[in-house]
Order: sequence, then structure tokens, then C-alpha cells
Amino acid sequence: MMENLALQDKEWAHDWKIIKQIFEAIDSLKNLFEQLDVSYLREIEQNLLILNLEKYTWSLQNYIIEKYSKP
Repeated sequence: MMENLALQDKEWAHDWKIIKQIFEAIDSLKNLFEQLDVSYLREIEQNLLILNLEKYTWSLQNYIIEKYSKP
């Protein structure tokens, strides 16, 4: 039982670390996009891309929370 909890804690920590890295990558992508001089339409497309990436990552985060909160 304790071994299972320890293993689950390690898996959770690993998954959480990856989620954090994905959010950091999205922030990095935002910063790179801000350095481009593009048309308004491209700016909107970039913002939409970022929003969709964030939305997907939030859903991954919720999945991880749900996955490890089950007994």
C-alpha cells in the first residue's frame, strides 16, 4: 500500500512537472510571437493558437488532478 502511494506520488510529480514545462513553453511562444511584426489577422491567429494551447493544457492539468485524486 505504501509502495503504491510512493509510486503514485512520483508519477504525479513527474506529470505535474511536464504540465509546468508545457505552460512555460506556451509563455516562451507568446514572447516569440510578440517579437514578430505581422498583420492584424496573423496576430489574431497567433492569439487563437495560444488560447487553444492553454485550453488544452488546462484540460491536461484537470485530467492529472482527477487521475491522482481517485483512491
